[in-house]
Amino acid sequence: MNEFNSSPAYLWVGRILSGLVIAFLLFDAVGKLAKIEPVLKSMEELGIPGSQAVTIGIILLVITVLYAIPQSSALGALLLTAYLGGAVAIHLRVGNPLFSHTLFPVYIGLLLWIGITLRNPKVKDLFWFF
Repeated sequence: MNEFNSSPAYLWVGRILSGLVIAFLLFDAVGKLAKIEPVLKSMEELGIPGSQAVTIGIILLVITVLYAIPQSSALGALLLTAYLGGAVAIHLRVGNPLFSHTLFPVYIGLLLWIGITLRNPKVKDLFWFF
């Protein structure tokens, strides 16, 4: 077992990064489930009917919980990556600014994968560059 896999510092950094991602995504899911007016308005601006807010919120909530549970975190990370890829596509379609809007889901995706890689040595083994 190398230092990467056994260092408590890496484990805690991974937990903190994952916790930040989880908190952000749960906040987003709850906003959709509660049908908060600014959330519905932004969905409409992106071309997504507000009537889909609850469905999208449930999907996001379920896959975020999967990511938060250690036994299913890899599956959750894969599903969240797909979800975030859809967000990138929507922002590209409506022509939103690249670095602030379109790539924001990519930033979240990078944080979620760095977090899970640091807290789960099995996931680390998937990446040759670590």
